[in-house]
Amino acid sequence: MADRLELQRIASAFRVVGWGAFWSQLTLALVSAGVLAFNSIGSELVSNRDKAIGLGPGLSLTTLALLILAWGVWQDWGLVRISRALASGSSSIPSKAETRAQVKRHLLASLVGITFAAIGYQALSGSLTFQASIQQPGLTGTSVGNNAITSLEMFSVMANTQALTGHLIGLWVSLWLLQRLARR
Repeated sequence: MADRLELQRIASAFRVVGWGAFWSQLTLALVSAGVLAFNSIGSELVSNRDKAIGLGPGLSLTTLALLILAWGVWQDWGLVRISRALASGSSSIPSKAETRAQVKRHLLASLVGITFAAIGYQALSGSLTFQASIQQPGLTGTSVGNNAITSLEMFSVMANTQALTGHLIGLWVSLWLLQRLARR
C-alpha cells in the first residue's frame, strides 16, 4: 500500500509542477514571441536600422532559444500526461525508466535553450554596449551619426530575457522532478 501512496504523491507532484511549468513557460514564450514579432515589424518601420550594429546573431540565437522553449512547453505537457497516467492506477502506467526519460528530455530542452539564450544575450549586450560606446555624449537629436540605442533594440534584449527565464524555470522543474524520482 505504501507503493500506491508514493505513486499518488509522485503523480500529484508531476501534476502541480507540470501545470505550473506549462503555464509559466507558455506565457514567457508568448511574450518573447510577441516582443520578437514587434521588434521585427518595428524594425521595418525604422528608416535607419543599419545603425544597430550586429544585432542579427543575437536575435537569431534568441529565436532558436524561443523555438526550443516551445519544445520545452510540449515537454511540460508530457509531464502533465505522465501525472494523469500515474494517477489513473491502471495497469498501463509508465515505468520509472519512461518517466525518468521524459524528465531528462525536459532537462535537455532547458539546458540547450539556456545555452542558446545565454550566448544570444551576450551577442545582444555586446552589440548594444559597442553601440553605446560610439554614441555621442549628452542629449542626442536626430542628427546624422546618431547611434542612440532605441527602444526596439532594447526589446530584443527583453525577448531574450523572457526566453532565458522560461528555460530557467524548466531547468529547476526538471531537476526537482529528477530528485523526486530518485527518492522513489
